[in-house]
Amino acid sequence: MYHAPVLLQESLEALHIHPDGVYVDATFGGGGHAAGILQQLGDNGHLYGFDQDEDALENAGRPPFDSHQGFHFIPSNFRYLKRQMRVSGVRPGSVDGILADLGVSSHQLDTPERGFSYRFDALLDMRMNKKDGQTAADILNAFTPDELQQVFGRYGEVRNARTLANACVQFRDKSRFRTTGDLVSLCEPLVIGERWRYLSQVFQALRIAVNDEMGALLAFLEGATEMLKSGGRLVVITYHSLEDRMVKNWIKTGNPDGIMKQDFYGNIERPFEVITKKPIEPTAAEINENPRARSAKLRIGEKK
Repeated sequence: MYHAPVLLQESLEALHIHPDGVYVDATFGGGGHAAGILQQLGDNGHLYGFDQDEDALENAGRPPFDSHQGFHFIPSNFRYLKRQMRVSGVRPGSVDGILADLGVSSHQLDTPERGFSYRFDALLDMRMNKKDGQTAADILNAFTPDELQQVFGRYGEVRNARTLANACVQFRDKSRFRTTGDLVSLCEPLVIGERWRYLSQVFQALRIAVNDEMGALLAFLEGATEMLKSGGRLVVITYHSLEDRMVKNWIKTGNPDGIMKQDFYGNIERPFEVITKKPIEPTAAEINENPRARSAKLRIGEKK
């Protein structure tokens, strides 16, 4: 399987799907969530699937997507949601529901040559769009010690981020980073706590930096807010604290910092009604079946 859809039923229920509605799966991947949405749409319903990874294009050409006239695949980063939807003829304020399942897919993690996982020795790539941008190796070979410390500390919450950053610089003074094995070997004597957790944090940090995931998420939230109609649902599944905090703040206040803004008369300005004061999390049964779901948190906002 390309990717097991996390919190599938919870996501579909959160969207409040109408058969003739307009919906967006902003992270199409293997099409698991999208297939669930499509199943509830009638002949006049529309679903737009976004994914910048060219591997997802093959999934979009398979059943049930290849036979539904209301399905549209858009090969783009979801940060360009508003622009791409307008190009497709969809007006701002006319979308009934938008779903995003953030993070990295099982397919990406399990494909060695993509360089997302410390489990395989492969080129240090980590780009979700394989044709664009700098790789993880580029970052490790070019960033200053302070920049590397910021990446490891902020995006991975690596406890010895400064030590790791300095070790990276010392390594590249002798030999440039090329493979995941280079990075894993460097990390081995620096591991704090459980090895798998430490390496996961280091690789997560680099992946977020390579793909500018926080910048893309902010642009997506801005675009999604404009595209949704009154009563439309924003449904987002996150996997780490930075993502979750931004989504929570956005739904609560309409900005990534969670700062309440007031109009001239003192009324709080916020675009969403908070549907989930506490995030929805996977059941023990789902985590047992799909361990990668363990850190997932689903939040829902309804456009005012």
